[in-house]
Amino acid sequence: MRGGTSRALFFHAADLPKEPGARDRILLAALGSPDPYGRQLDGLGGGISSLSKAMIVGPPTTPEADVDYTFAQVSVSESLVDYTGNCGNCTTAVGPFAIDERLIAAVEPETTVRLYNTNTRKLVVARVPVVDGEAAVAGDFELPGVPGTGARIALDFLDPGGAVTGVLLPTGRPRDVIEVTGDRPVEASLVDATNPLVFVSAKDVGLLGSESPEAMDGDPALVARLEAIRVAGARLMGIGPSPALPKVAVVAPPAAFSALDGRFVQASAMDLTARVISMGRCHRAFALTAAMCLAVAARIDGSVVQEAVGGLPPTDVRLAHPSGVLPINAAVELKDKQWRARRVTVYRTARRLMEGFVRVPSGV
Repeated sequence: MRGGTSRALFFHAADLPKEPGARDRILLAALGSPDPYGRQLDGLGGGISSLSKAMIVGPPTTPEADVDYTFAQVSVSESLVDYTGNCGNCTTAVGPFAIDERLIAAVEPETTVRLYNTNTRKLVVARVPVVDGEAAVAGDFELPGVPGTGARIALDFLDPGGAVTGVLLPTGRPRDVIEVTGDRPVEASLVDATNPLVFVSAKDVGLLGSESPEAMDGDPALVARLEAIRVAGARLMGIGPSPALPKVAVVAPPAAFSALDGRFVQASAMDLTARVISMGRCHRAFALTAAMCLAVAARIDGSVVQEAVGGLPPTDVRLAHPSGVLPINAAVELKDKQWRARRVTVYRTARRLMEGFVRVPSGV
């Protein structure tokens, strides 16, 4: 299924082994990992992190939810399946999957599906358009990074703060100084909302913030430096070794640029521009959980994200990324000198691409 600007293989939990090692071997083989050539030619993956994912959906384990789901980030080049965080884009497709697989009853014209993400132990409320008893596909909502239009799905990520570390600001500060061996210190905001992020100013790493993904991926020194900053930020946040989390993002004030589809985006159409690195490569759009974390960070006084915006955004944060502009709404409050994220709302589309069986080698 495609969810937002990502794609994943969806499985019923009952169809996979309960033993973690056996389950992971199946996920790796199904997607075609590890592939030293980076293509996942022998599986159903797409050779980049946003196309090398899996979702496992099953009955709810909490009375507050209709279904449980577990997100798996499958490495393209290594025998590694990471469960550290969630995928906001692929979460978009969980509600339609639950409806079409009759895990919950369909209600027209819109079905509310309460989702429990086992990775982050957080609730997500999905509002899915329904036509003729199935999740709607056709619609007039345009999502940058996805060709055409589709039916708009609204997602409310409730109480998203501390999804991995337990607190919204893991260091207790809106801004920290990250020390990297052999490099000058860099200021960063370490924020954990839906997924943890290390935000740095583009100018502090020699960027404008509007660079193309190809330009960033083609600069080995930049890739190595951002990875070093990410790893150092992870230590400050108390997150163990993981290639998936935290992610690192560079932010900058509004700047005009040409999107990947050739459209020219004016600076007046955005509140800031940003690029996020996922599994060592620049995302062709913007990882949705990273975008939600950015929307929260934009409302925290003193963060490098709010500095890039130029102050507190009035309503939605209009995030410019390589594929276009994404508006995100976040509700954040300061209470008893502690920042708390109450909710993040995003809009996406999803579509079932195929259904059936995936073959894996008998040795798996």
